Amino acid sequence: MLSVAEALARMLAAARPVSETEVLPTLQANGRTLAIAQASGLDVPPMDNSQMDGYAVRAADCASAAAASGVRLNVAQRIPAGHVGQALATGTAARIFTGAMIPVGADAVVMQEMCEAAQQADGDWVTVRHAPAAGEWIRRRGEDIRAGSTILDAGTRLRAQELGLAASVGLASLPVVRRLRVAVFFTGDELAMPGDALKPGAIYNSNRFLLRGLLENLGCDITDYGIVPDSLQATRDTLRTAAAGHDLIITSGGVSVGEEDHVKPAVEAEGRLDLWQIAMKPGKPLAFGEVFRAGAAGAANAADRTDAAFFLGLPGNPVSSFVTFLLFVRPFVLRLQGVTEVAPKSCAMRADFAWPKADRRNEFLRVKRNAAGGLDLFPNQGSAVLTSTAWGDGLVDNPAGQTIAPGDSVRFISFAELLY
Repeated sequence: MLSVAEALARMLAAARPVSETEVLPTLQANGRTLAIAQASGLDVPPMDNSQMDGYAVRAADCASAAAASGVRLNVAQRIPAGHVGQALATGTAARIFTGAMIPVGADAVVMQEMCEAAQQADGDWVTVRHAPAAGEWIRRRGEDIRAGSTILDAGTRLRAQELGLAASVGLASLPVVRRLRVAVFFTGDELAMPGDALKPGAIYNSNRFLLRGLLENLGCDITDYGIVPDSLQATRDTLRTAAAGHDLIITSGGVSVGEEDHVKPAVEAEGRLDLWQIAMKPGKPLAFGEVFRAGAAGAANAADRTDAAFFLGLPGNPVSSFVTFLLFVRPFVLRLQGVTEVAPKSCAMRADFAWPKADRRNEFLRVKRNAAGGLDLFPNQGSAVLTSTAWGDGLVDNPAGQTIAPGDSVRFISFAELLY
């Protein structure tokens, strides 16, 4: 059996990222992968502007403002955001608002809380009770972004933050990688759909809802072939059909070694398997390979063969399917989408539980943060206990042969790092 790290490295090395791109309005690019690096055509901010509501002044005019009487200045103009003021004369102030352009001659802003405004017969006046330093409360032109600088690298997965950044430099559209086309199907004569009567020996197909939801989180175009009968021919037929129009085929169930587990021999008949069985718990029977498209079978041993759909066969137990998706399918899908950084971030946390029996495999334990800043363990870690995934906040990545005592530091991976 391969280790988790070895298996994932082999999969990512085999990935062929999608090369087709499209241009989308920036408003519609959330969750997509940027195909071409983007540079700014302007400085951000594009002009010196005020960080505060207050008064634009010449710092030298306010040098004695800290005295009890302050400094009294004539308010010569009012500058809202989006308007351009006139040059500031010596001995005057400009009423200014957040984001408004600093007028020529002004070199500081005094926040309104440090000023007293008054209307008199001879005009508006302000008493300034703070001696500002030159540059105080002024955002300088280009202090965030310089014109010509790269703001987003190719391979960036676009989130709300990146879309806002693109918009801040005026990018109305972005070149993105087309959506990944993923086919899914589920094997098992015991499977039934919610809403159908549950016959003796049957179970509801939770994995269909689980895996489709996870793929939707990743922005994939999904074709769902439903429940496929437990037969080698039906499995082969579905694989062949799915390979024709998809980048990736994902199955659930049928990848173990039983007489009714037909996925492994079906993939070997229609393509090839590159790895099978991972030294992990839950999720040992994970299959990875390719299914040839029509007319490509003769190229099975060609190093440069690309006329195939990738294949990932997940275990049938729902927790095993969930965990293997998070640890293998998610990074593989992201790499096919052209994302450069696919590894989830982890952190060290305190275990507030005992795990006294070490396993020879790398274990992934469902845990939840507690109010004391530690981690609690779900009491039943069975691979069919789907309630543990809804209860938990994430996984503890426990190395092979490792026991855990209360107070030990463990590697925690939040579901927030794994689900999107």
